[in-house]
Amino acid sequence: MLSSQIISIVTFIYLFSTVLYIGYLFFRNNTLGKVAFLTILLGFIGNTAGIGLRWLESYQMGVGHAPMSNLYESLVLFSWAIVLIYLVVELKYRARVVGAFVSPFAFLTLAFLSLSPQVSDQIEPLIPALQSNWLTSHVITCFLGYAAFAVSCGVSIMYLVKLKKDGQGITEFFPSLNILDDLNYKAIAVGFVLLSIGIITGAAWADVAWGRYWGWDPKETWSLITWFVYAAFIHARFTYGWRGKRAAILSIVGFIAVLFTYLGVNLVLSGLHSYAN
Repeated sequence: MLSSQIISIVTFIYLFSTVLYIGYLFFRNNTLGKVAFLTILLGFIGNTAGIGLRWLESYQMGVGHAPMSNLYESLVLFSWAIVLIYLVVELKYRARVVGAFVSPFAFLTLAFLSLSPQVSDQIEPLIPALQSNWLTSHVITCFLGYAAFAVSCGVSIMYLVKLKKDGQGITEFFPSLNILDDLNYKAIAVGFVLLSIGIITGAAWADVAWGRYWGWDPKETWSLITWFVYAAFIHARFTYGWRGKRAAILSIVGFIAVLFTYLGVNLVLSGLHSYAN
């Protein structure tokens, strides 16, 4: 399928952008930074085109549904969302160096899609549980939330590196610790709101599909665990003034929970969400 071919090309574009951002980080060359930005922007356009074309292909095949119903499609959407959130951050904060820590997430997402034998790019009819208007709102809000958490994880890694080697080597090129801490919090705040909406729409969808709002399915359980991790982050920040190193560590722990909620549950555990493969 043409959409799959486009996504394969986008995988290499994201790899190239990652190399360019890392080169920008080490050589501090503004031209290299501009090329890195244009490259990841090109990848984002291709990623968007791949999603749109796959949607069109599903209608041509008589299936006709939004491309977000299996693991292949969700990985493509996840990479798209990560780059979207990152582009907003770069344009708003002018912190291009963050790309060296975030663009690898987009590349690795698509690389996993290409290399894993468990991921099929075939377009299949929706199973009855997925035939709902809740599909698009639930999936998009969840994955935009996951993407915001990916950005917060990359920023947190930057924070810990700068904290350990502040004023040495590449850390001189990093934003200040205060800016990184603030960016970490804002990314998590946005992600937390989106994840909350995703859980609520998922519960409404579950009531339509299975006749109950909550059933402690592994995906539901781990989504709640992830929600509690980030709720603890926000609570600790406002109640106990958690900032800096502790906040950065909790952000990374939260993203590990996100990855298990998304991939671990799909690939390791069984449940009502096992169709997502």
